[in-house]
Amino acid sequence: MKGYRLLQRESPFLENLCYNTLMEQNDIVYGVHAVVESLEANTGNKLYIQDDLRGKNVEKIKALAAEKKVSISWTSKKTLSDMTEGAVHQGFVLRVSEFAYADLSVILEKAEAEDNPLILILDGLTDPHNLGSILRTADATQVAGIIIPKHRAVGVTPVVAKTSTGAVAHVPIARVTNLSQTLDKLKEAGFWIFGTDMNGTPSHKWNTAGKLALIIGNEGKGISSNIKKQVDEMVTIPMKGHVQSLNASVAAAVLMYEVFRKKL
Repeated sequence: MKGYRLLQRESPFLENLCYNTLMEQNDIVYGVHAVVESLEANTGNKLYIQDDLRGKNVEKIKALAAEKKVSISWTSKKTLSDMTEGAVHQGFVLRVSEFAYADLSVILEKAEAEDNPLILILDGLTDPHNLGSILRTADATQVAGIIIPKHRAVGVTPVVAKTSTGAVAHVPIARVTNLSQTLDKLKEAGFWIFGTDMNGTPSHKWNTAGKLALIIGNEGKGISSNIKKQVDEMVTIPMKGHVQSLNASVAAAVLMYEVFRKKL
């Protein structure tokens, strides 16, 4: 294509200059699954492939980049490691457009079209690995969408995208400024609000019929006190071991599957 270079090799100087000037303004995703999903979702701007990498994944991702008209830069492993701050990138880094959060109305419309929909609300989650893992399970269990607060909580980052193995491209995520007002809107739309707590209805006895909104609290503090006041019912996961709590993403997965299995 005239005026368009699909493949290019850059000098280390240009490589670092490009990284330093552009990566500050644009997000990245890395790893095979996250890169493929982002390319397929048409959010990729530039693809960096490890210059000594060979194999089926390279050919597959090169072909996909060509199809999507995304330029490729063959880049040293060290530069890729610097770009991802030492994360496991598998030889692929993709510069992407700023993540497009969904509007709350989009999630509500999607939920209205489903029988027994589940919306997940994350109250102050701060670990990107937890958000990524939750997204992965949410996609597997057909969660209608995820709502996160704009402040004092993790948003969609490269680590989230990598951990989600591409699910971030399939599960709508709304970022809201006021979680309490959002819960009011969900109640007006006919949703029952459930929270997670040490004391509550055992999850295997949880009535999951109807429109459900499930709140997962912060990793250390749980659900904030003002949000607890708006919960219709607390749900607890029975445990008989020595530990007193589960990781946030594990607890979310158990409860998402509790809802999902009753739909089967």
